[in-house]
Amino acid sequence: MTPPLHPGCKRQRGFLLLEVILALAVFSAAATGFAVALHQMAKAATLAQSELRITRILDSALDETLSLPVLEEGTTTAAVAKSDVEMATTVAILEDLENEDGQPLQEMFLITVTARWYESGEWKERSAETWRYGLMYQP
Repeated sequence: MTPPLHPGCKRQRGFLLLEVILALAVFSAAATGFAVALHQMAKAATLAQSELRITRILDSALDETLSLPVLEEGTTTAAVAKSDVEMATTVAILEDLENEDGQPLQEMFLITVTARWYESGEWKERSAETWRYGLMYQP
């Protein structure tokens, strides 16, 4: 048995339309924020994957040049297989280089590897460089 109501009071049943609209608005705002966050995370993951791929290509090309028994000055270009990356490797001799005691260092080479690729509607470029003693692999 239900308790008697006051004469001017009506009993409410269910939700008001305004409450339902407010709940949907709050849910929509939260869902939109979540979708934007997921999209930003996907973009960051794609960028990190692309950067890692280019870094690996640069390291590989640098290691390949470092392992050559004889270095010669000049620039070589090549396309990376199964990729849209173009590589340019420059070997230059370092002149007027001295050690801490002031003695000249001879046969020192600067090796620079530059990667160039087209991404997101524009050309991008990254490079890596190192030094190597020219007579390193010779007896």
